[in-house]
Amino acid sequence: MFNLKRAAALAKSKAGVGLIAVSLSLLIPGFAHAANYNVVKGDSLYTIASLFGSTTQDLIKTNNLSSTEIRPGQVLDVPGQAYTVKSGDSLYLISKRYEIPLSSLRKANNKWDDYIYPGQILAVPAAGTSSAAALQANEAKTEAVMAYTSEELDLLSRLATAEADGEPYESKVAVAAVVLNRVKDKNFPDSIRSVIYQKAAGYWQFTPVENGWINKPASQSSINAAKEALQGRDPSNGALFYFDDSTTNKWLWSKPVKARIGKMVFVY
Repeated sequence: MFNLKRAAALAKSKAGVGLIAVSLSLLIPGFAHAANYNVVKGDSLYTIASLFGSTTQDLIKTNNLSSTEIRPGQVLDVPGQAYTVKSGDSLYLISKRYEIPLSSLRKANNKWDDYIYPGQILAVPAAGTSSAAALQANEAKTEAVMAYTSEELDLLSRLATAEADGEPYESKVAVAAVVLNRVKDKNFPDSIRSVIYQKAAGYWQFTPVENGWINKPASQSSINAAKEALQGRDPSNGALFYFDDSTTNKWLWSKPVKARIGKMVFVY
């Protein structure tokens, strides 16, 4: 608990005042640190204000602008929090922590890939903004593209780990998405487990099932990736198969390529 007597003593010095401010900022729920937004092509003060739950006039005043004109590369002060990325973070986890849609976090940082690093500063829109609330309500309706159990989430995450560990994060999401695409396709089994453990013409459909790697624990990033796929993200663009780009299998290469991520090729 915050010690008010100690606070009074600290207030006698400039350093103390600074420490009190920091302490209070950590203790007061919803304390908002100023965030920065980097303008990109196509932005307007209106769209930026909508994203951060502000108004055009407030942004003009806060940033001492003389008009509504902005340019790509310009940095604006916006309402929200400045979050410092920590080891083990992902955009998905940060969005859940602050109870905002993943899409809002991406838009606020113009971040369309999943690479973040410790020490990186991200702008986090307030959870209560009209834009974030609307997106949250919309995403809640499509929280998952299909019903799944905790065991199926774990299995899907373990497959993503076995198949794409060492590959870009997007590859893991895409691997999980391929499984879900098969579940939805009438030519494949109709559940996550049955797709992953499918055996056709005497061959396992997924190598990790055959070599036992499917039994290794899932990495946290693969769990996040599986969750994103279950929420509808599909970097594979609807693919039903994937393989390493070093393969010489002519049948696989004969199929339409839907995506290339790292060393992995996703085909339909």
